[in-house]
Formats: sequence, structure tokens, C-alpha cells
Amino acid sequence: MVSTNQAPDKSGESPFLRWINLRSGEGDRTFWMFAFYTFTSTGLIWLEACSVEMFLAQFGAANLPLIYIVSAALKIGLGWLYSELQRYLPLRAVIVTIALLLASPLPFFSVGLSGGFGEQFGQFYVLQVVVFGMQLWLEASHVLNDLNASITANQLFNIREIKRTYPLISSGILVADVVGGFSLPFVLGLFPRDVAVSQVLLIAFGFMLSGAVILWGLSHLYQQAFPEVRRRRDDTTAENSATRLQGQMQRYMSLLQIFFALAQVFLLLIEFQFLTQLGQHSEISSQLGKGDIAGFLGIFNGAMGICELIMQWSFSSRVLDRVGVFRSLMLMPLIIIGFTGVSITGVSPVFVSILVMRFLYELLHYTLLTGSVPFLFYSVPDYLRNREQARVRGIAEPISTALTGLMLLGLVKLGLNGMGAAEKLSLGIMIVFAIGWLITIVFLKKEYLNLLVLNAGRGQLSTSDVDMKALRQRTIETLEKPGADEDKRACIDFLSDIDGKNAGEVLAPLLSKLTPELQHKSIEVMLNHPNPAFLNPVKSLCSQRPAPEVMAVALRYIWLTEETASISELRHYLKPNHPSIVRATAASLILRQGTISEKAEATYVLQAMLKHKQTQERVIGCRALGGAVHLQGLRLWLKPYVADLLKDPSIEVKCATLEAISATRSEEFYRYLLSGLYVRPTREAAKSALVRLGNEVLPKLIWIADDIDRPPLVRSEAFSAIGQIGTPEAIELLISRLLTSWGTTRRLLLRILLKIPNEKGIEAVSERLGRQGIEELIDQELMFMGQVYAASMDLILERVRCDETVLLRSALETLPTDSIERLFLLMKFLYPIGSIRVAEFNFQSDSRSAIAQGLEILDSTLDIGNKRALLGVLDHELSMDKLQSLSSVVSYTPMQPNERLNQLLELRHFISDWALACCFHLARRARWDLSGDAIRSSLRHPRGYVREAVLSYIAKQYPQQLGRVLQKFQDEHDPIVSKQVKHMMQALGMTSPEPSSKVVFFQRPGLN
Repeated sequence: MVSTNQAPDKSGESPFLRWINLRSGEGDRTFWMFAFYTFTSTGLIWLEACSVEMFLAQFGAANLPLIYIVSAALKIGLGWLYSELQRYLPLRAVIVTIALLLASPLPFFSVGLSGGFGEQFGQFYVLQVVVFGMQLWLEASHVLNDLNASITANQLFNIREIKRTYPLISSGILVADVVGGFSLPFVLGLFPRDVAVSQVLLIAFGFMLSGAVILWGLSHLYQQAFPEVRRRRDDTTAENSATRLQGQMQRYMSLLQIFFALAQVFLLLIEFQFLTQLGQHSEISSQLGKGDIAGFLGIFNGAMGICELIMQWSFSSRVLDRVGVFRSLMLMPLIIIGFTGVSITGVSPVFVSILVMRFLYELLHYTLLTGSVPFLFYSVPDYLRNREQARVRGIAEPISTALTGLMLLGLVKLGLNGMGAAEKLSLGIMIVFAIGWLITIVFLKKEYLNLLVLNAGRGQLSTSDVDMKALRQRTIETLEKPGADEDKRACIDFLSDIDGKNAGEVLAPLLSKLTPELQHKSIEVMLNHPNPAFLNPVKSLCSQRPAPEVMAVALRYIWLTEETASISELRHYLKPNHPSIVRATAASLILRQGTISEKAEATYVLQAMLKHKQTQERVIGCRALGGAVHLQGLRLWLKPYVADLLKDPSIEVKCATLEAISATRSEEFYRYLLSGLYVRPTREAAKSALVRLGNEVLPKLIWIADDIDRPPLVRSEAFSAIGQIGTPEAIELLISRLLTSWGTTRRLLLRILLKIPNEKGIEAVSERLGRQGIEELIDQELMFMGQVYAASMDLILERVRCDETVLLRSALETLPTDSIERLFLLMKFLYPIGSIRVAEFNFQSDSRSAIAQGLEILDSTLDIGNKRALLGVLDHELSMDKLQSLSSVVSYTPMQPNERLNQLLELRHFISDWALACCFHLARRARWDLSGDAIRSSLRHPRGYVREAVLSYIAKQYPQQLGRVLQKFQDEHDPIVSKQVKHMMQALGMTSPEPSSKVVFFQRPGLN
């Protein structure tokens, strides 16, 4: 077992939060966002029900296309307004303004419906204008509400948090469907029929106003999450030209825009058909209780909301994972084709078919389609993703809305919206569009796959996400066409990652057409999942006398795959006329499965190779031992050779020997792997060998890493090896040390955790520490910086001006720079790494404009509690200004220089080793008393120059105790300190240690 320090249980995370997949610190923000979205959506759902009833009564469904056309322009206008407001107002003011804007027309609609404006303008015309305005505002409000919610959520949550929280937040509209839908008939029944709708609008206004108030509270409670500065009007022409989409990316984005445009088209077409049928069969709704369309729609939305909630919480993610995203999306056009065909053929009543079709389509649209959006944009590069999503939502959807409105308006004008043949023609148009949508999904899937293959290694997909047949075909085409070997090698790697088990089906037939390097790579991939079905292509390749490296790996594949292969046939390859790598491979295979006599012959071959004069022979012999599996007999046979091989003058032989020790798992030789970390030529090979051993060597590695007396480089390599092992146990060891380390060690651990593939280190830190724990580490850095700046201020005094003061202040100046580096590393655990990296790069520039841009990036990204303090430190140049910025974290009280130095020594575990040494040099020069704890602790410091500084201080400040102190340094290993001790003992006339049963330093009053 590997002992680790125990951390708090996920920062006090409650079982309920774990049950709903939230982390500590996310619950409050998620709840209030859910409340805001639910209240606002409830108001909009009631507005929709009332608006639809009044519109059908006043204008009929035939005039809905006009609404679609005008609302498209309104959506684009409101989107432009949203963008413009950000140039004049802080974002937290913009989101509240938009929330109030959404609710503001409802009281006027209510007054207009109740006849409040009739005397001035004429009751009939007022009613017409109000009803038309209600429907128009409704169409635009849904888009604006979704946009407002998504932008607010993006500010309140980082990219990792939003994956967990946004599904809960977005279910607010589903809860609103259920609660608002089923309660609407009851609320309508509370008022007289002639004023019921106007009263419901006032209640809906109350709901939306409550949502705006919640949003206002959120924006103030978490104001650090919203940038204070207004968005700049930057000239992005150069950036746009540099990131212009080309080639396959252009085709993919075009298909993606068509896909979402058609999704919006069908949302409108189905709504138009549904409301047309509802208007023509209004007697259906009268059987449901209140005799009005609003009540029917309320019950319908409520029932659909319940199903959407069940689908969202229970089945949506499972369907997408098991069926695959693209197959799931194909369900929507298939449903349209099926139910529209049923309506045309008259198998069921048109109203029933349209009703069921709308129910199923919206069920899938607001669950599967909504959940697929991040996946569909996954293959788009990060720097283009947000822009392209905005284009789809802000341009493609409104334009498709306008075009759909024009089409429907044309049908209406031509009289094609009635019953009979005209109705069948309009339904036929839906089938044509659905077939086009289905074809678009097929091509979209193909282009998505092409992008992933060309950018191999970028995707992280399950086999359900990709059509394996299409992937294999695309891989075959890539490997057969002329091109760079690097691209083809990446393609093979991608195939291995996605479908490694069946990679042989693609690679085996192509072996004879590939270059030797690719042949070797392909057979290595096939060796991961050996299959006798592919033996013939490999044997055929062997008969063509390929390159020695290819021949060796082919032999390994044949004799590890074919059950009937005779080991005796391998003896042919032991002859000296074969290349050394082929002979070594044959020998290692015989050692695995041969008879005693065959193994003896193979052993003789390897012995000859290990003793050969040529370095390459010895290297290949050592590597062959690694392929012979960790057999006990082999380890005993290897034992006499290890010591000699590790003394070999060739570095390659030494490294190959270390690899063999790891491959054979020879525990008695693990000490050589650890020793290899101390020597630069063998360091990488030793580390790779240790990583291959996995959890087995974790206790040994952490023992070295925790030993502060070992060389820092060796300790860092041990930590690095633990990170490359990357198992949960290894990551847990790193996180436990992260909590107790400081300075360069903490920086090293942060870097290692960030480098662990697939963000396993980031996820583990978030899981173990929670957001609160990471913020506490950030606050520690800010507090430390405050103490350093305070020390710099108090050591400016003229009366302590000396060389030692200059040295100390120079050492202190580097500490905030180190802290800032650790701050950026910590921020990468909370926010998108790309954004933080860009900001960090800008801060490394000498240009003030670049630094200002970095500040703006952080202002828009960060939402930590001490955000203002952090930005202030980064923005100011003078220590006093930086200290003022940190006033919320550290309160500065001027001190005498000697007092400040003693306080700095209390932080000796946090400051650098050189700064600690400088503290003692300054104290020696100024003749200041220091605390006994600091002196005793620093005498045991692992760095020699720190011990040298402490001894110099004691010799000057406490000469009477120097003799007893020097007794502990008789066996000093550092040459500088040893020479200093010898000189001091000679000065004191000491030739041998004075007898003392126990040496205790600095216990007199005033020094402790």
C-alpha cells in the first residue's frame, strides 16, 4: 500500500450534490440559474398560450407566415441590440436589462386586451395591433431568453462546470412546461372569461419580473464573474482573414448551417400545421374543460413537459451514447416522413397525426438535438467554435425563419392551406424537406468523420459516434493515396485508438503497399489485438524479404498468433547470416515457448550478442531480453550480466539494459532504475522504464520524491514519473503532495497534473479539492505575495542600506513572479486552458497594450472571489500599488526592518532557498536577533548555501554557542560548508568534538 495524506472529503460536498452530479460550490449558482430560467420560461409559456388563442381568433393560422417573416427581422435586430449594449454597459447590466425588456410589453398587452386604449384609438384596431404584437414578441422572446440564459451560465460557470450544471439549468424550461402548462387552465378559471387572458398576462409579467430580480441578485452576488469593462470595438478584420474557413472545414460548416436551418424550418412548419388544424378543430379543445384553446395548449405543453423531463433526465444521454449522435438525429426527419405520409394517405385523421408528430418532434428537438449541439461543434477548432455557433443562432436560424414564412405566405396566397388536395401538397413539401434533411445528416456525418481522420488524435469518441465502415474506408483511401508518412502514421494511430480491435481488417491488406516504416507501425498496431485471420498478408510480407525491423516484428506477429506455428522453424533465424534484430527476435520468442534444448540455443545466441564487440549488437541483445517476458529463469540468467551491462561504455547499452529490467519485471534490479535517475544520460530511459512498471514502483518513487535531502532534479524526475504513470493511485499521490508543498515543488506538481492525458489530472483535482479548494490555493498565493510586497516596502529604509539588503530585495523580487506563474497554472484547473494560456502569453510581453488585452481576457474569464485583487496585482507596476490592490487579502501595517525580517523567516517554508539565505546574511550584517526556531530549522536545511549563511550569522551574533553548533557538522557533505566548518573550528582552536550527551541550541530567553 502507498500511504497518502488524507484530504477533506471533497471539501464538504453533500451527498445530494453528488447525486445530481454537482461539486461543492456549484449548488447555489445552479439553483438560482434554474430558478431564473424556470420563472422566465413560465411567463413566456403563459404568454404563448394566450397569444396563440387570441391570434387564431383574430387572424387565423393563415397569417402566421407573416409573423415568421417579421419576427426574423426582429430577432436579428434584438441580437444586434444585445451586442451593442455590451459596448456601452457592463455585461451584468446587459443581462438584467434584457430580462426586463422581455417582460416590459406584457402590462401593455394586458391593458390593450382589456380595452384600456379603446377610447383613444378604437377598440377593434387596438385589439388587432395588440394581438399581432403579442405573437411577434413571443417569437423573438424565446430566442432572446435562451441567449440570455446561456451567456449568463457561461459567465457563472467554467467550461468543466457547465457540462454538469447546464443540463439542470436548461431543464428549467421543461419544468415550466409542466407547472405552467397544467396550472394555466386552473388560473384561467379564476377570472371571468372576458378578462381571463389579460389577467393571466399580468401574472406572467410577475413571473418574468421575478426572473429578472433573481438575475439581478445573481449578477451582484457573483459580480466577480462578470467583466466590469465594456466590450471593446476591436478591428477583427485581420483575425477573421487569418481564421477563414477553408476546404473540408468550410464544407462541414456549410452543412452544419443547413442542418440547423432545417431544424428551425421544421419547428415552424410543424407549428403552422398544428395551429392550422387546431384552429379548424377548436371544438376538440372544448371537451377539455374550459372551452378555450389556451387551456388546451396548457395541458398539451404540460404533458409534453413531463415527457421531456423524463427523456432529459433518464434517456437522452443514454440514447446519444448507445445509438450514436447521428443515428439519433435521423429519428426526427424519419418521424416527419412517417406521420406526414400517414396524414396524406388518410390512414388516420390529419389532426391526430399532426398532434402526435408535433409531440414527438418537439420531444426529440428539445432533448436529443439540444444535447447534440456541443458534439456537432466538437470538430471545429476552439478559436472558431464560438463564432460559428453565434452565426448559426444569429444568422442561419432567423434567415431560415424568414424564408419559411415567405414560403408559407405564398402557399396561403395561392389557397394551398385548405383541406383536400391542397393540404396534401403542403404536406408533400414537408416530406421533400425531410428527405433533404436526412441527406444533410448523412453528409454531415461523413464530413465530421473526415475532419476527425485528418486531425487524428483530436477526437475522443466512442464507437457509437462514428460509422466504423466509413472510418475504415476513409483510412484505406488515406493510406493508398500519395502523401507524407507523418499524416499516414497519424491516421494509423487514430484508427488504433478508435477501432484498434478491428484495425487489422484495414491494415493487413495494405501491408505490401506501405513504406517500411509504416509496415512496422501497422504490424505493431495489429499486435495489440492479434488475429489469425490476418496471418497470410503478414506471411506474404515475410516472403518478400522486407527490412530487418519489419521482418522482426512480422516474426513476432506470426509466432504469437498462429497456434500451430512450430518454434523449431525459428531456429533457422538464429543463424549468423540473418540481421541481428531478426536473430534477437527469434531468440526471445524461443525463450518464451521453446523446449529446453531450443532455449539453450537461443540463450547462447543472446549471450554472444551481449558480449559482442559492436555496440549495436549489445543494444539489440538487451532489447530482446525485454521481449522474452518476465520469466523467473530468465531473470536468474540475466542476473550476472546486469552489473556488467550497466558499466558498458555505451549509453545505448545501459539504456537498453534498464528497459530489459523493466520489461522482465526483475524486482531485484529495480534499484538500478532508481539509480538511473541520478545520471543525465540514463535519466530518460530510467524514467520510461519506471513508468512502464506502473503502480508497482509508486512506493519507491514517492519515497525519493518526498526526500528533501535528495537533489531537486532527481525529486522532480520522480514526481514526473508518477505523473506519467497516470493511474488514479498515482494522481492521488500527486494531489496529496500538492496540498502540503510550496514554491518550485508546487509549481512542478501543477504542471505534471495539467499534462496528464485526457485531463485526468484536472478532473481529479476538481473532484478531490472542489472549486473551493482550488480557490483557497489561489488565495494562499495572493496572501504570500502581499507579505513579500510588505517586506520589500519595509526594507527600503536608508539605515539598512547595504549590499545584503540589495541581495535580499533582489531575491524577493523574483518571488511574486513565481507566484504569478503558479496562479496561472491554478487558473487552468478552473477555466479553459487556451484562454488562460493566451492571457499568460500577453503578460510576458513588454507591450502595455498586450498586457491590457491579457487583463481584459482574465476579466471576462475569471469569477473567483478575489478576482479584483488578482487583476490589480497584474495591472500595477509599483509594489505599493500592488499592496494596495491586495488590501482585501492582506492588511499592511508598517514594521521595523528587524521585525519584518523575523516575520519573513516565519514564512521560510514558502520563500525560496536563496531568499532565506539572504535573510541570514542581512541579519548578520545588521546584527539583528532572530528567532531560535528559524535558526534551528535552517541549520537542517537541505541546501548547503543556506546552512553556510546560518553558520556565518551564528559566528557573528552568537559566537559563544558556535562551538556546540559545529559539533553537528563534523560529517558535513557539502564541500563549501565543510570548508567553512573546518575554518571556524580552527579559529576556535577545536580539533575534536566536545563531549556532550545532547546538544540544544538557542534556548535562552529572547531567542525563541
